[in-house]
Amino acid sequence: MEKFFKLKENGTTVTTEILAGVTIFLSMAYILFVNPNILVTAMAPGADVGSSVYSQFFGAIMVATIFGAATATLVMGLYANYPFALAPGMGLNAYFTYTVVLKMGIPWQVALGAIFVEGIIFILLTASGARSFVVKAIPQNVKFATSAGIGLFIAFIGLKSANIIVSNPATFVGLGDLTDSSAMVAIIGLIITAVLFALKVPGSILLGIIISTIIGAFPVFGVTHYQGIVGKIPSIAPTFMKLQLSWGDLLTGSFWVVVLTFFFVDFFDTLGTLTGLAQSAGFVKNGEDFPRSNKAYMADAIGTSVGALFGTSTVTTYIESETGIAQGGRTGLTSVTVAVLMLLMLFFSPLGLTIPAAATAPALIFVGSLMLKNLTKIKWEDTTEAVPAFITIIMMPLTYSIANGIALGLVVYPLVKLFSGKGKDIHWLNWILAIAFVYYLVFLQH
Repeated sequence: MEKFFKLKENGTTVTTEILAGVTIFLSMAYILFVNPNILVTAMAPGADVGSSVYSQFFGAIMVATIFGAATATLVMGLYANYPFALAPGMGLNAYFTYTVVLKMGIPWQVALGAIFVEGIIFILLTASGARSFVVKAIPQNVKFATSAGIGLFIAFIGLKSANIIVSNPATFVGLGDLTDSSAMVAIIGLIITAVLFALKVPGSILLGIIISTIIGAFPVFGVTHYQGIVGKIPSIAPTFMKLQLSWGDLLTGSFWVVVLTFFFVDFFDTLGTLTGLAQSAGFVKNGEDFPRSNKAYMADAIGTSVGALFGTSTVTTYIESETGIAQGGRTGLTSVTVAVLMLLMLFFSPLGLTIPAAATAPALIFVGSLMLKNLTKIKWEDTTEAVPAFITIIMMPLTYSIANGIALGLVVYPLVKLFSGKGKDIHWLNWILAIAFVYYLVFLQH
């Protein structure tokens, strides 16, 4: 173990690595319950909570989430030897459900096919070294805006699922009835989660979900319906290898818009997360790229394609890995520990079915707030940078689509730059993307 993970060389021990892995797991285990809660809406539309169809798909998605996350995390640990954990990304799962499937009307099987293709593209770009070229071509402030916009989008979804925000015929949206049981449980859960996080309690988001679930079980609220805690491993049959790829799909523009959006968000989210984690752990020297970076990106790319085969949305590196780094994790043994703990969760599917949407809503809202920190990095003093960034951010929640936000931001960017006399700032790839997105917005949205 010492020789394989190079523990002494990295100034760590087996005990430290295992504790770091446990810490990361507690910090991100919420995704094992939140992800099925989001994706089941796309894969079993109209199914009542507690029905056999709902339970079958929820269980299958939970297993797919665990297998996809564990596979990618093991690759990160055993191949790249880094203490980074991976799982289906927040925001991307929402885009999968609410935009691609429910809004665009693309079957979830085809959407999984798009994710698989996106993962293959990611693998090829990483293997060929073209990743660095693509990174330089996309405006930096649009990258920052994308993360912030996704944060607002998933927070909006959380507020909506808890009935804190409701539709209003006069104003489109309005404040819901705050005495509604779901709203009250979600508000209490959000406050609890924020306080635990502020006090640096390990696993604060997961604890917030569990406490909210317990509160929801009180008769005064009645939103939690106990299904059990431990049970047999659910069948993965409803989602395993159900992705669909046909020549008809591959020749449609909407399919490639979905692929491009998944790729864009995954690519740059991974770029920012891995770079930030590597810097935090001290792997970045003299401002250069961190060692074995291609192996780390490959773990992410492989995880995405494998996850699609199992039946889950895009797998990406989790910023919660920072909690393990703070505990001293420095090698892949930390990641292996996380993967093992994830696999043990296969026996806890009844617990996942017990947790109501009112208990996962605080996690969506809180994680959304954390994603807004990149707003400080945007050059607001430069109008040619600020306006495209603002359009990217605001149009995601207002159009209920990550793709629309990215598309509009990348269309506005070159136009504002060009007519402001800053045409030299525009990379040629920006123009190609802008033209492609204009076609998408004008011809494929209606």
